[in-house]
Amino acid sequence: MKDDDRFNALITEAQQAHFSGWDFSWLAGRSQSTSPPWDFRQLVMDYIDYSEAMLDMETGGGEFLSQLPKRPLLTCATENYPPNIPIAKARLGNLGIRVYQSEEDGNDLPFGNHHFDLVINRHGAYDCGELMRVLRPGGYFLTQQVGPANEIALNEFLASHITPTYGGTEFGFGALLTEFKQAGFSVIRAEAAGIAKEYFDIGAIVYYLKAIPWQIPGFDCEENLPILRKLHEKIEEEGKFTSMEERFLFILQKPDQ
Repeated sequence: MKDDDRFNALITEAQQAHFSGWDFSWLAGRSQSTSPPWDFRQLVMDYIDYSEAMLDMETGGGEFLSQLPKRPLLTCATENYPPNIPIAKARLGNLGIRVYQSEEDGNDLPFGNHHFDLVINRHGAYDCGELMRVLRPGGYFLTQQVGPANEIALNEFLASHITPTYGGTEFGFGALLTEFKQAGFSVIRAEAAGIAKEYFDIGAIVYYLKAIPWQIPGFDCEENLPILRKLHEKIEEEGKFTSMEERFLFILQKPDQ
């Protein structure tokens, strides 16, 4: 296939590919990431062993929660993005897990005070005051967050004048840690890591930017075909394009009293 034909085919395929929930399986074989130095899934499982009531905040389509080998008898989930809610309900309903619609910023959780002894959150919004309210005394909050420098190489190559939506210093590791401490949490564990992510064709990048529009807000493929072609040529020549994912891990405990 001629290079122009390949470029156009990859762009078109990515634009037409379906994305729903939090399912990135379309990218299998087209991009890959190294693992952070912690295993968030295993950490969640370790705390589930001592939990009676758990909340999964911003569950997406319920992918992560549904794949856990065990859950507390009382397990609930929230999701703020309306198109994800029927997907999550269909996936989690058969497991006896009720899904609630939540606010985008993690405010106003639809639960009573001291409802959960474990709250987990993977890449979602939260509000420290609400976490303190719904957690039981001595309860735990486990979260993996995306840092403001996440995939910044994409912005620098494709649109250096556009910063990620969540690229401000208020989303940095130190700022989040300070926020948790000021809210009254005890910090059990706090770590930051940079993780290499490789893209093997331009279609994988277009698909990612479609699924995560806040990485380069307002980026339009049709308007940016020349710069996409340059990145395509770089990938074809070097075999891949590498960026860095920024990940934070926090394990926090609400005081016993």
